[in-house]
Amino acid sequence: MSEWKEYKLGEIAEIIPGFAFKSKEFGKIGELVIKIKDINPPYIILSAMERVDTSSYPKDKLGKYKLAKGDFVVAMTGATIGKVGKLKTDVLAYINQRVAKIKAKNCVCNDFIYYSISTEQFQAFIRNNIDSNTAQENISAISIGKFPILLPPLPEQKAIAAILSSLDDKIDLLHRQNATLEKMAETLFRKCFIEDAKEEWKSGRVGDLIRILSGFAFKSSSFVESGKYRLITIKGVQDGYLELTNSNRIDELPEQMPEFCKLQIGDILLSLTGNVGRCCLVDTTYLLLNQRVAKLHPIKERDKAFTYFFFRQPKIKQLLEDMAKGTAQANLSPIETSNMELKIPDDYTLNEFSSLVTPWLEKLIFNKKSIQTLTKIRDSLLPKLMSGEVTVEMP
Repeated sequence: MSEWKEYKLGEIAEIIPGFAFKSKEFGKIGELVIKIKDINPPYIILSAMERVDTSSYPKDKLGKYKLAKGDFVVAMTGATIGKVGKLKTDVLAYINQRVAKIKAKNCVCNDFIYYSISTEQFQAFIRNNIDSNTAQENISAISIGKFPILLPPLPEQKAIAAILSSLDDKIDLLHRQNATLEKMAETLFRKCFIEDAKEEWKSGRVGDLIRILSGFAFKSSSFVESGKYRLITIKGVQDGYLELTNSNRIDELPEQMPEFCKLQIGDILLSLTGNVGRCCLVDTTYLLLNQRVAKLHPIKERDKAFTYFFFRQPKIKQLLEDMAKGTAQANLSPIETSNMELKIPDDYTLNEFSSLVTPWLEKLIFNKKSIQTLTKIRDSLLPKLMSGEVTVEMP
């Protein structure tokens, strides 16, 4: 540690706030523009990014706002202030206002800076240095630049970044494998049950194949800071994945809680309130099903893959959103969802689909568990490597 020195982030990196594109410029053509909503740590998500036609701008005007593969940004505004995301794809993109690009200066490893601001210490620093006198939470580039970073010699910076990058690469590969598996399964689902649907299939309802089990109303008085069990609420059920950040916890199971609320890896969940119709798989242990979240339980185990990919269809999600009722926010009734009309496929088609897709679903779940394991290893190593507590043996 004798060769490690403390610097301020602004001394060793450029902090470049994004360009103020006008709202009327955004459309479906042009170059990708990264907004705060596109930062989903640890990555920048391209699927919902908006575009701006930059052909009318002078070539040198937007140069410093350009993002390349491997570059990373931090959110400067709002509820997600301080979140960090890296661009993993080789595309042309620009940063919008209130998003800052951070670029290491000479003789500093860019990835070392990225991992330094991917720590809880950086998040705590942001929370403690929010600029006041504004309508919403903001932080300036100057304030971000005051974050202290311990910097080892450049070879050690690169070695530390390489260890963490190797873990991130493995995680990214598993995410991409899962995206491919989901796309394959969704394509086969559409072919089997929509494009090749048979007239002679009997009319029925969703409840003929799938039970929709509502979660338990846990009392807030039982919440503890570091409990054994985490509660899955509607904010935890995202499209295709669980979000466990800031989950409430309890230590003891209520006597009245149904057994099915003790979730198992591979269980299928559905959000019933707010952003209704989001569906995901359980990929970790010691989770409990809270109210306004449903567990989708196929009556026959054979139909587990059918259940998951049925509710993952965009058309089904739209139907559920249309069905949802409520004044303050949308609410989806498990009873009405069970009563949704459905052409019941014949056993042969269901068996064939299951034999093909169940192994894909099992691989999907296995990959999700592996991602959880690798993420825990990375998150455990990260603060220790960045502080010098764990050293890297240099050649």
